[in-house]
Amino acid sequence: MSTADNNNKDDIPDICANCGKGEESTGSLKACTACKMVKYCNRECQIAHRSQHKKACKKRAAELHDEALFKEVEPEDCPICFLRMPYLMSGSTYMPCCGKVICCGCAYAPVYDNEGNVITEETCSFCRTPPPNSDDEMFERMTKRVKADDPIAIYTIGGYYLLGANGLPQDYKKALESYHQAAKLGYVKAYHQIGCMYDIGDGVKQDIKKAIHYYELAIIRGNALTRYNLGAIEERAGNKDRAIKHYMIAVGGGHYGSLESIKRLYMRREATKDDYSKALISYQEYLNEIKSDQRDEAAAIKDCKYID
Repeated sequence: MSTADNNNKDDIPDICANCGKGEESTGSLKACTACKMVKYCNRECQIAHRSQHKKACKKRAAELHDEALFKEVEPEDCPICFLRMPYLMSGSTYMPCCGKVICCGCAYAPVYDNEGNVITEETCSFCRTPPPNSDDEMFERMTKRVKADDPIAIYTIGGYYLLGANGLPQDYKKALESYHQAAKLGYVKAYHQIGCMYDIGDGVKQDIKKAIHYYELAIIRGNALTRYNLGAIEERAGNKDRAIKHYMIAVGGGHYGSLESIKRLYMRREATKDDYSKALISYQEYLNEIKSDQRDEAAAIKDCKYID
């Protein structure tokens, strides 16, 4: 005896899809982990029902995967000014003293003491720590952050190993280990970097399937650059509709290259005028959200470009 598959998670029958027994006679039932459409009382019933369930399971699992993949993620805000953080790396600064990432405007804005007087010495806008006096002191601070399981510091050290920089030897294995550790601690860009290594074969054997896997992990967590990379892979594979969906979301995340990709597809009549119009509006909305006088002032006097 078996039940019909159901696409609505809330409507999953409380009976085993294979034997038809309910929880009152089998104990707790467990839903199929791939599709969430049916339940089983044990592993044996799941295996016995596999031939009947396989096709519907695969279809629904793919739908769930795409729902997660194409879901837009809320952007991050600067912890000081609370404005949306710029997409460009130069538009924000990592502070190894306290582990905070702040926007360029706040990084170069005046810092005031408790009485409202400007502190003349440069200090961290978040924790008020003076900047390091040397590269060695900077590296020491970064090392302390690594010991504190700071994912951005761990990611940065991984970059040093990847390039053989800041006194560390080039070591692809240690770089990859650092990126994996940073990713597990929640730093999205680490998933992107792992994907890039497999995508181009940088220190590892090229493996597009692994690259896509790590790209998707970064995308689901909101990385716009990664979405552009995966969009390019989809475009090369001839999946134009999926590519455009990735590019459109990446544009909203501030990725100018994705806007150019949609324009290029529009010029080749592979994207619609409506697609390009929506992309232009989305990018302008992003620019409006990140712009501030404080950031403009910082960009005018420092190398901290924050708008493409």
